[in-house]
Amino acid sequence: MMCFDLGGPVNKAAYTFGVGLIESGTYMPMAAIMAAGMVPALGMGLSTFLAKRKFNDAEQEAGKASFVLGLCFISEGAIPFAAKDPMRVIPSCIAGGALTGAISMLIGAKLMAPHGGLFVLLIPNAISPVLLYLAAITAGTLVTGLVYALIKPVSQASPLTATQSS
Repeated sequence: MMCFDLGGPVNKAAYTFGVGLIESGTYMPMAAIMAAGMVPALGMGLSTFLAKRKFNDAEQEAGKASFVLGLCFISEGAIPFAAKDPMRVIPSCIAGGALTGAISMLIGAKLMAPHGGLFVLLIPNAISPVLLYLAAITAGTLVTGLVYALIKPVSQASPLTATQSS
C-alpha cells in the first residue's frame, strides 16, 4: 500500500492505520509501513546510479533528490519517475516495498515513532532490531533499484541537450 500511489490516498490509509496501531501498543505494522514507504524513493535514486546511461541529466539529479527524500520517509521522491513511466516504476516500487515489509514483519521489527525515516535511529530504542531493520530496507531498495534499472529503456535526449552537445 505504501508503494502503490507514492504518498496518495492508499499510502495515507496504510500510514494512518499504522499510527492508530501505535496508539494501541502494536508496533510491528508501523515498522513495516515506514520501511516500505522509504523504498520507492531510495530505489529510484539507486536506479539512476546503477544505470546512468538510461537516465538524462535531469533524471539523474532527480534521483539524487529522491534518495535523500527516501532517507526521510518521503516516498513522493519517486513521483517524477512514476509520472514519466508508471507501468515500470510502480511495479518496481511495489516489489521492493513488499519485500521490505515482509522482511520487517518476519524479523519482528518494531517502530515506536510514526515518522522520521532513518533519523528515528537517533532516538534510543525507537526501532528494534536495528541492523535487521536496515537490512530489510536495503533489500527492498536493491530490488526496486535493480528491477527498474534493468527494465527502463534508455532516455531520449531532449532537443536542448542535443543542441548543446553538438
